[in-house]
Amino acid sequence: MEAFLVSTGVVALGEMGDKTQLLAIVLAAKYRKPWPIVAGILLATVLNHALAGAVGAWVAHALGPELLRWVLGGSFLAMAVWMLVPDQVDDEVPGSDRHWGVFFTTVLAFFLAEMGDKTQIATVALAARYPEWWAVVAGTTLGMMLANVPAVFMGEAIARKLSMKLVHAIAAGIFAVVGGVTLVGGLPW
Repeated sequence: MEAFLVSTGVVALGEMGDKTQLLAIVLAAKYRKPWPIVAGILLATVLNHALAGAVGAWVAHALGPELLRWVLGGSFLAMAVWMLVPDQVDDEVPGSDRHWGVFFTTVLAFFLAEMGDKTQIATVALAARYPEWWAVVAGTTLGMMLANVPAVFMGEAIARKLSMKLVHAIAAGIFAVVGGVTLVGGLPW
């Protein structure tokens, strides 16, 4: 349960103001069909994060516990710093050709936008940290949906109302704590 809850919280906060959230706003403004966009985000996220979770589980197995602790601790601390770097959405939406339709355009755009993104790398690191990689994938997927579904339905109003610096600072703090705890060998309980 810890893997699921930590993954959900970290990704939901980390996704605020991220390029994929901005992409959700752009797609919603362009197509004005929220349900195919939400379904496309869900499918793209499940596919992308399942792949990332499998990679994370493989990394955990391949490195061994001692080396893995140092790699993960450093990775989480690096993610904490990276969270403080603001994202921007590209002007051109990948696969935005009308003949693809809203759903497939969203799947393609989100899958590609997540490649190498903070949340994908966080999914790899969390899946390496927790033995229940499937719970990590479920949590990161839920976190993505919690951040992006409101963006689809409320569009730019969200971006105007929230302080992205504060949200990113909180997410950075969570990554820093998880990294520090990982480096010192875990929590005592």
